[in-house]
Amino acid sequence: MDELEKTLAAVASGELSPESAAGRLKNSAVRYLGEFAALDLGRALRKGVPEVVYARGKSPSQVADICAAMLESRERVIVSAPTPEHEASIRATLPETPLRRAGRSVVIGGGEPAPSGGRIGALSAGTSDLPVLEEALAVATEMGASVLDFHDVGVAGVHRLAAPLEELRRFDPDCLIVAAGMEGALPSVVSGLVAVPVIGLPTSTGYGLGGDGTAAILGMLQTCSPGLTVVNVDNGIGAGATAALIANRAAGRTARDNGRKSSPV
Repeated sequence: MDELEKTLAAVASGELSPESAAGRLKNSAVRYLGEFAALDLGRALRKGVPEVVYARGKSPSQVADICAAMLESRERVIVSAPTPEHEASIRATLPETPLRRAGRSVVIGGGEPAPSGGRIGALSAGTSDLPVLEEALAVATEMGASVLDFHDVGVAGVHRLAAPLEELRRFDPDCLIVAAGMEGALPSVVSGLVAVPVIGLPTSTGYGLGGDGTAAILGMLQTCSPGLTVVNVDNGIGAGATAALIANRAAGRTARDNGRKSSPV
């Protein structure tokens, strides 16, 4: 059942008032902002993934205006890859609104998302991969997933991986995100050791030829370890959204199955 059907069913059952339903549906509409943006305010309800503001190519004032408009109908907004000028414009436009950095993104607004029950494990090969991985985790957290992450456990010292994997097994994640630059080997190694889907997140860290992420993404795509899926170079948003969709779906299925088991025959 999609979100529209859930809303109509809630009205029919009396769980939701018509006024509340009207507000919810209003927030699902497209809002046109000047001549430069068409905000998909219903994306989170429709798809389970919030709209993220990609700052690159937008002026500081455009990004700030988009954020202000989106915050009229939600508590938080994620801005991907903002420059210092973008951040300054956001702070000037929204001086009373909390702003925190999440890797190469910023999260604007307060409060915490409702937990979905989904669980995501995350690993970075090196410290240089953290900004992109943290962006992925900001999206996953905004989608309600719980995250357990470990850093700097790449193949240059692969023995460092043993303890984090043990902790992740106890955490019992629904999927993993593994970020790596250079030759991108860590996701293949991890994928060969775990029984959950692994999302490889190649980063543009490395030397010389291929150091722009080309070697990392090609290495991940050429993996011989089944169960590894790869997003594009530095695509933390895509990695986080995909991981949370998997985790939230798994959590929802578990909740439904438990409900059926506890129901009287």
